[in-house]
Amino acid sequence: MVNDQIVNNFMLLESKVALITGAARGIGKQIALAFAREGCNIAFTDLEINDQAEETVAELEACGVKVKAYASNAADFDAAHQVVEQVIADFGRIDILVNNAGITRDTLLMRMTEQQWDQVINVNLKSAFNFTHAVTPVMMRQRGGSIISLSSVVGINGNAGQANYAASKAGIIALTKSVAKELGARGIRANAIAPGFILTDMTKALPEETLKQFVSMIPMKRGGEPEEVAKVALFLASDLSSYVSGQVIQVNGAMV
Repeated sequence: MVNDQIVNNFMLLESKVALITGAARGIGKQIALAFAREGCNIAFTDLEINDQAEETVAELEACGVKVKAYASNAADFDAAHQVVEQVIADFGRIDILVNNAGITRDTLLMRMTEQQWDQVINVNLKSAFNFTHAVTPVMMRQRGGSIISLSSVVGINGNAGQANYAASKAGIIALTKSVAKELGARGIRANAIAPGFILTDMTKALPEETLKQFVSMIPMKRGGEPEEVAKVALFLASDLSSYVSGQVIQVNGAMV
């Protein structure tokens, strides 16, 4: 009975602090909730702190942890560093960074504008550099940390009509592997998650026929849930993955 109680009370991320970009909704929000349920204090960013972000704050606080949301453009280098400085002032440390902020501007390459290319590269890839750069000195002083970046199945396989998105997500993989090699000696781990077809608000809004086409390509014959991505992030954030670094974990139901 005593042993069972100890196991039941054990929290994977108790008293740790996570900074998650773009976490007001979608996969980022589910990652934040998964962490908070395991005792992690949460700092998260979004472009603006609106009613939706405030609702996310309330849900996270209900888990009994400290939570604060920051309005920030993740693609802005200086703004990213300012957020990290503020999180340190508010929480005292950063144990986990989740680079989740991302957008799509899909169109065929021949029709893609320079602005569409730059927007996606800046929000998806440059933001990961910005925040990783900002937390590196913090984690080096702490002699440890876990950096998790959201890539995509498209970053591995490519996809017609998504050259900008695919390039940004492939860049995440290369960045992750390089960071793992540079910072491993300081006890800092870096890994990427490559989700496949995940049922977010955006994908659920697709026409039914399009949804069926996507599902037909997945051996498990269903789309993934954001919570299933969050569980992998939880593993990578915790000491369960203490010797896992420089890896890309695919969450795609054997789609690839």
